[in-house]
Amino acid sequence: MEYWKPHKLASPHDGQISLKMNDKVRSTEEIHGVPVGTEGKVILANGFNWQRYRILFENGAEIGDCDHRNIEPIGRTAKRLAKQAAKANR
Repeated sequence: MEYWKPHKLASPHDGQISLKMNDKVRSTEEIHGVPVGTEGKVILANGFNWQRYRILFENGAEIGDCDHRNIEPIGRTAKRLAKQAAKANR
Protein backbone atom coordinates (compact mmCIF):
# COMPACT_ATOMS: atom_id res chain seq x y z
CA MET A 1 0.00 0.00 0.00
CA GLU A 2 1.40 3.37 -1.04
CA TYR A 3 0.97 6.45 1.13
CA TRP A 4 1.29 10.01 -0.12
CA LYS A 5 2.31 13.13 1.73
CA PRO A 6 -0.17 16.01 1.51
CA HIS A 7 0.91 19.16 -0.32
CA LYS A 8 2.28 21.77 2.10
CA LEU A 9 -0.39 24.31 1.03
CA ALA A 10 -3.33 21.94 1.51
CA SER A 11 -5.53 23.05 4.40
CA PRO A 12 -9.28 22.97 5.11
CA HIS A 13 -11.58 25.99 4.90
CA ASP A 14 -14.45 26.81 7.27
CA GLY A 15 -16.99 23.98 7.39
CA GLN A 16 -14.55 21.35 6.16
CA ILE A 17 -12.96 18.65 8.31
CA SER A 18 -9.21 18.61 8.92
CA LEU A 19 -8.02 15.03 8.69
CA LYS A 20 -4.49 13.62 8.65
CA MET A 21 -2.93 10.45 7.33
CA ASN A 22 -4.24 7.29 9.06
CA ASP A 23 -7.20 9.10 10.69
CA LYS A 24 -10.25 6.86 11.08
CA VAL A 25 -13.49 7.79 9.32
CA ARG A 26 -16.94 6.36 8.53
CA SER A 27 -19.01 6.81 5.38
CA THR A 28 -22.19 8.82 5.90
CA GLU A 29 -23.68 7.95 2.50
CA GLU A 30 -23.18 5.24 -0.09
CA ILE A 31 -20.08 5.98 -2.15
CA HIS A 32 -19.36 3.86 -5.24
CA GLY A 33 -20.23 0.54 -3.61
CA VAL A 34 -19.18 1.47 -0.07
CA PRO A 35 -22.26 1.11 2.19
CA VAL A 36 -23.22 3.75 4.74
CA GLY A 37 -21.38 3.19 8.03
CA THR A 38 -18.32 1.48 6.54
CA GLU A 39 -15.16 2.46 8.39
CA GLY A 40 -11.87 3.31 6.76
CA LYS A 41 -8.67 5.29 7.11
CA VAL A 42 -7.23 8.32 5.35
CA ILE A 43 -4.38 7.50 2.98
CA LEU A 44 -4.20 10.94 1.31
CA ALA A 45 -5.27 14.42 2.41
CA ASN A 46 -4.94 17.05 -0.30
CA GLY A 47 -6.50 20.00 -2.06
CA PHE A 48 -6.21 23.79 -2.25
CA ASN A 49 -9.74 25.21 -2.51
CA TRP A 50 -11.43 21.96 -1.62
CA GLN A 51 -9.95 19.70 1.07
CA ARG A 52 -10.50 16.11 -0.03
CA TYR A 53 -9.33 12.70 1.08
CA ARG A 54 -8.54 9.30 -0.38
CA ILE A 55 -9.95 6.66 1.95
CA LEU A 56 -9.13 2.95 2.18
CA PHE A 57 -12.34 1.37 3.45
CA GLU A 58 -12.57 -1.91 5.40
CA ASN A 59 -14.31 -3.63 2.49
CA GLY A 60 -11.18 -3.07 0.36
CA ALA A 61 -12.50 -0.15 -1.67
CA GLU A 62 -10.18 2.81 -2.12
CA ILE A 63 -12.19 5.96 -2.87
CA GLY A 64 -10.83 9.42 -3.68
CA ASP A 65 -12.51 12.82 -3.52
CA CYS A 66 -14.21 12.16 -0.16
CA ASP A 67 -14.94 15.15 2.03
CA HIS A 68 -17.12 16.38 4.90
CA ARG A 69 -20.23 15.67 2.80
CA ASN A 70 -19.75 11.89 2.75
CA ILE A 71 -17.39 10.93 5.59
CA GLU A 72 -17.21 11.66 9.30
CA PRO A 73 -14.35 11.24 11.79
CA ILE A 74 -14.64 8.48 14.40
CA GLY A 75 -12.80 7.40 17.56
CA ARG A 76 -9.65 9.29 18.50
CA THR A 77 -9.90 11.38 15.35
CA ALA A 78 -13.34 12.70 16.36
CA LYS A 79 -12.08 13.46 19.88
CA ARG A 80 -9.05 15.34 18.53
CA LEU A 81 -11.20 17.45 16.19
CA ALA A 82 -13.71 18.21 18.97
CA LYS A 83 -10.88 19.38 21.22
CA GLN A 84 -9.49 21.59 18.44
CA ALA A 85 -12.94 23.10 17.84
CA ALA A 86 -13.38 23.82 21.53
CA LYS A 87 -10.03 25.65 21.63
CA ALA A 88 -10.93 27.68 18.54
CA ASN A 89 -14.25 28.76 20.09
CA ARG A 90 -12.67 30.18 23.23
